[in-house]
Amino acid sequence: MVRTFLQKRWKIIIVAVLILTGILFFGLRSKNADIKTSTIQRGNLSEELILSGEINATNYAKLLFETSGKIVYVGVEEGESVKRGRLISKLDTTVLNSSYQIALSNLRIYSATAENVLDQVKGHNDDETYAQKDQRTTAEANKDKAYEAVISAKRNLDGASLYAPFDGTITFLAHPFTGVYTNIGTVEAEIIDPKTIYFGVLADQTEVTKLTVGQKVRIVLDAFEDKEYQGSVRNISFTPKIGEAGSVYLIKVNFETDEYLNFKIAMSGDAKFTVSEKENILYVPFNYVKQDKQGKYLKVNRKGEKVYIETGIESEDNIEVIGDIIEGQTIYD
Repeated sequence: MVRTFLQKRWKIIIVAVLILTGILFFGLRSKNADIKTSTIQRGNLSEELILSGEINATNYAKLLFETSGKIVYVGVEEGESVKRGRLISKLDTTVLNSSYQIALSNLRIYSATAENVLDQVKGHNDDETYAQKDQRTTAEANKDKAYEAVISAKRNLDGASLYAPFDGTITFLAHPFTGVYTNIGTVEAEIIDPKTIYFGVLADQTEVTKLTVGQKVRIVLDAFEDKEYQGSVRNISFTPKIGEAGSVYLIKVNFETDEYLNFKIAMSGDAKFTVSEKENILYVPFNYVKQDKQGKYLKVNRKGEKVYIETGIESEDNIEVIGDIIEGQTIYD
């Protein structure tokens, strides 16, 4: 009986030990499986400055009438290419032209009166009376006012017609038909010259010093995220952009592609500027560089042994590491 009891007891102990060993084994295996590793690589690294922006164009205009009225002529269609000076749309100018003709008539009347008065006081420069001076000044002032009225009436008349300010494409017409009334301040048409399209980004005062005119740029648009376009810096503003918080400067980037006809105003994306490059250096992924009170370090074994390092330039995913390390060495997260 005693022997049977002891045998059962030993069997229970052995089973318990086996179960505990299995738990420890699979637990450590699972823990080790969760540890991520990488290796120290050697190669070339580029430090990039990534700035968000959007597409715009140098020759892009919204056209508005300078007065209200009824549209009597529309000379273009949306999507049509036009030359500079092409008449796009026109308002009824019956009243405006009448005002202009009246102003011209008044100018002729007051001009004749002024000439008559000046003829009467001719030769009296040294003995001109106050009455003569009053008569002459009144006549000259009326002529001047009539002349200004002509300029104003002509301006109003011209403001009833919209002309293309540059060669481009009509991208929008508020009223592509006649016979409707439009109010002053309404955008009647939009025109753009696709050849002047650029990608605009804003750089703060710490970033703008890293950029130069002619610098190569890679552009990724949100609308074409699987494609990368090449470009170059066309212009860097000397003055901060008005209306922005802090000192930020507009950078214009030209596209080096003939696909600009596929782009639309205000399409957003990112511009990647290469600001520095290094060759034949050691680098690791960002997340493997740790830091404590003593500085930055890498874990070089599963026990968490630290090797303190210095860092250099950074790319989008990797960072340069300098220290007592070698190429191909395994590091731990």
